[in-house]
Amino acid sequence: MAVSLQQKRLEELRLQLNEHCHRYYVLDDPLISDGEYDRLFQELIAIEEKYPELVTSDSPSQRVGGAALEKFEQVEHRLPMLSLENAFDDQDLYSFEDRLLRFLLTTERFPYMAEPKLDGLAVELVYEDGVLIRGSTRGNGMIGEDITSQLRTVHSIPLRLKLPDLPRLEVRGEVFMDRSGLEKLNQQRADDGEPLFANPRNAAAGSLRQLDPKITAQRPLRFFVYGVAEPGDTGCRNQQELLQFLATLGLPVNPLVSLCPDIGAVIARFAELSRLRHNLAYEIDGMVVKVNDFTLQTRLGAKARAPRWAIACKFPATQATTQIVQVDFQVGRTGAVTPVALLTPVDVGGVMVSRATLHNNDEILRKDLHIGDTVLIQRAGDVIPEIVKAIPEKRNSSAEPVTFPKDCPVCSHPLLKPEGEAITRCVNPHCPAQRLRSIVHFCSKAGLDIEGLGKKSVEQLFDLKLIKDLPDIFRLQREDLAGLEGWGEKSAENALAGVRAAKEPSLTRFLAALGIRFVGEVTAGLLERSYKSLERLLTVTREELLEVEGLGEQAANSIVEYFSDPSVLEMMRAFHDVGVRPQALEQSGGNLLLSGEVLLFTGSLKKLSRTEAKKLVKEHGGEVASGITQKLTCLVVGEKPGSKLKKAEEKGKKILTEDEFLQVLDGQLKI
Repeated sequence: MAVSLQQKRLEELRLQLNEHCHRYYVLDDPLISDGEYDRLFQELIAIEEKYPELVTSDSPSQRVGGAALEKFEQVEHRLPMLSLENAFDDQDLYSFEDRLLRFLLTTERFPYMAEPKLDGLAVELVYEDGVLIRGSTRGNGMIGEDITSQLRTVHSIPLRLKLPDLPRLEVRGEVFMDRSGLEKLNQQRADDGEPLFANPRNAAAGSLRQLDPKITAQRPLRFFVYGVAEPGDTGCRNQQELLQFLATLGLPVNPLVSLCPDIGAVIARFAELSRLRHNLAYEIDGMVVKVNDFTLQTRLGAKARAPRWAIACKFPATQATTQIVQVDFQVGRTGAVTPVALLTPVDVGGVMVSRATLHNNDEILRKDLHIGDTVLIQRAGDVIPEIVKAIPEKRNSSAEPVTFPKDCPVCSHPLLKPEGEAITRCVNPHCPAQRLRSIVHFCSKAGLDIEGLGKKSVEQLFDLKLIKDLPDIFRLQREDLAGLEGWGEKSAENALAGVRAAKEPSLTRFLAALGIRFVGEVTAGLLERSYKSLERLLTVTREELLEVEGLGEQAANSIVEYFSDPSVLEMMRAFHDVGVRPQALEQSGGNLLLSGEVLLFTGSLKKLSRTEAKKLVKEHGGEVASGITQKLTCLVVGEKPGSKLKKAEEKGKKILTEDEFLQVLDGQLKI
């Protein structure tokens, strides 16, 4: 009897949580707070742990990622996932329609669906009786890889459809990462000494092809559906009806899809998307044009590799040619050695580019790069400069291949390339370049954000040996600074005030500032919530860390290795001696007035710095958003708030002035 009651409650919880997940991630219209969702989720987890035989594949608990795979299994698509032919200008689109009319032996025009072409990874989702049973990559169109466990972690992909009576539905769509997600992920990878993803597509593909689904679960992936394998099985007559039907099933459809009555309207829509693309939260690299009517699609059929009834209209690439002048090898704070090409400056899409990352030695060899080469470069995602390829036809006979050094370019210690990794590292813990980068990071906004100690100031103090290691920051005196070039009494006092203010950081911020490999702000937050104190972390075991939900094996190994190093333990004692006392937020006196609230600041604040404002939010139990997202509950506006204010008003978010925000913290006003 007890089991049947728990089974009934689990069914209720699964329905509720899946519906709330759909409203949050797909409709951007949540009905409950994050705290309420968490309470329902924890109730579900508690029942499933007690009765593991009741766990189902559509349970929200399956989104956290299961056991790591040894390899990906191959999956044959029942119907091939064809590629698309490309169009690049208006004339190509007119020619596309001309071919269709000739094939159909008609002069009668027909409507098209125009859909943004996302820069992501095409996948197929197979639902049986409404439940997701398999997900796979497109692969070569006939055979892909089974990434079901990874796709289950993408919150906008429903684990159960809203109309469960469909015997089988094979859905096709695109998994992608938006701009802000890529920026945060690359920042974390840079902090961990890992190579950056060049564009959102690489990030999405790299995330889905992680053998460990728990890593995928930590990546900010999204999904839009664009079709099904066999439209006739749905009862829909055209692409417009199909997309509307898929939306009723709970699948996310891109809101920018548009029905165009003729090819002229298609061309106008392409021009409009070309103007809009830079303001979107995600990358698009063109527009897919489809004949709307399924009867016509069937008559048109497909060629060997592409359907006749669809075409991808691509935006012009933002590329240019220039020359490699030389290559510098930079050593990061984790010892990662990154080659950077210095280029003859060239305008790429309105931006002067003079440097481009080469990522690693494998990339140098794969692209066969030489000093003096003429190269094709592009701003990947219109942001990150990268070398696409060399142009060997223009290579001078005296050009020398780019050679990766065997020894560290800073300390001359032999470099090491660990097996299975793309990155070459300097493993000398006393390497000055690593030490300097570590100190710069510690003082930066990503670290303790010590006002008055920016990158140039830290480099100056390091060169003068006033700062040799992190605790030395807290030993600085006014007489050390005031007489230095570029300093004075006021700048010295400002820096020392910043140092004093940094002596009691949150434990999360302190751990992130240390620069432990694989420990960014998110992982640091997990450690703070689980262990509450720095002292406890100094003795934590790998087995204990692996029990922390959301903490991966790489991070666990790195943390244990870091705090087992005698020099690190000595540094921790030195921190204590100079008065540094990291605090868990629960112990720092916050009264949790902002518990459950997610705030964002915009415009110029007069009474607080942006850093102070964010710190106050966290100390009082709230979260800080990076943009106008569905999670946001309140926007705090200063002077000249810009477009965020309008967007927040349109979404019905609470708006506070800076003074009202301070009144909330004083208990005089409630959100």
